[in-house]
Amino acid sequence: MKAIVQDRYGSADVLELAEIQAPVPADDEVLVRVHAAGLDPGVWHRMTGLPYLMRAAGYGLRKPATRVRGTDVAGTVEAIGCHVTTFAPGEPVFGICQGSFAEYVCVRQDKLARKPFNLTPAQAAAVPSSALTALHALRDKGHIHPGQHVLIIGAAGGVGTFAVQLAKAHDAIVTAVCSTTKMELVRSLGADEVIDYLDEDFATGHRDYQLILDTAGNRPLAQLRRVLTPHGTLVIIAGQTGGPLLGGIGRQLHARLLSPFVTHKLHVLAPGHHTHTHSRDHSHNHSHDLDVIRDLIETGKLTPVIDRTYPLHHTAQAIHHAQQTHARGKIVITM
Repeated sequence: MKAIVQDRYGSADVLELAEIQAPVPADDEVLVRVHAAGLDPGVWHRMTGLPYLMRAAGYGLRKPATRVRGTDVAGTVEAIGCHVTTFAPGEPVFGICQGSFAEYVCVRQDKLARKPFNLTPAQAAAVPSSALTALHALRDKGHIHPGQHVLIIGAAGGVGTFAVQLAKAHDAIVTAVCSTTKMELVRSLGADEVIDYLDEDFATGHRDYQLILDTAGNRPLAQLRRVLTPHGTLVIIAGQTGGPLLGGIGRQLHARLLSPFVTHKLHVLAPGHHTHTHSRDHSHNHSHDLDVIRDLIETGKLTPVIDRTYPLHHTAQAIHHAQQTHARGKIVITM
């Protein structure tokens, strides 16, 4: 089968389109014929091996532990392992895995769900990691509830576009932060107020938010806490600053250390945390949350936003585009 592989860390130039052997599903896995694969920030981190701390976390010290990139997948069930009971060959599915930039990939059955009937494979591939991250941040960390005043920073990105819609689905009052050219998009997703960060600094205002979701990763904690209510919650998702050793982990560690000593609830959530499939931990069944997301999509409360699509052999160009611009929603690789 054809796949995008890498044998060393580096820029997108290390990626190669190669012919490799198709995987064989384990007892609890589903072999999926890939129709489309989403491009999330975790792909870039695994490709470059940055920050260096992630290499020690199991991704490979000198070279990537897994050769094939890609974590979001939409496709058709090709075969199933002997312990798989929830899927059958021929079913359209979507989910999270390792190695979706390929014609076939094996996915654990607890990280897979049936594809929403009203989405194309490309649309479905844009959903899993970003929508799951937004859901876990708002529901599990933020304990979102109706009437809550929520600030979403980076509202036009992959996680942000889902977060705005999920917050509105929970009847929250949403203020979204994005750049000038993306304000209309964010308004169309349901945001009650949109702040252009190029024109206004939300952190200098006097507004009090009960929940802040930061997907942009470049604001000091002190600035974010300044616009929180006394017992408000901050959930930090992205961490794009801080250097090659720690990246944004330094700010996340600061939040963890500070949280017990302040009235604010400070939480961190690594982007793509649910895609750490080198672990065989089955403590969290992502299929259930994917079903929740699918129901919201099928009832019209959640719609993926796609910036653009690229064919498999142009994956390097897709990553270059993602690095050089701030995409609206997600970039998708198609087979």
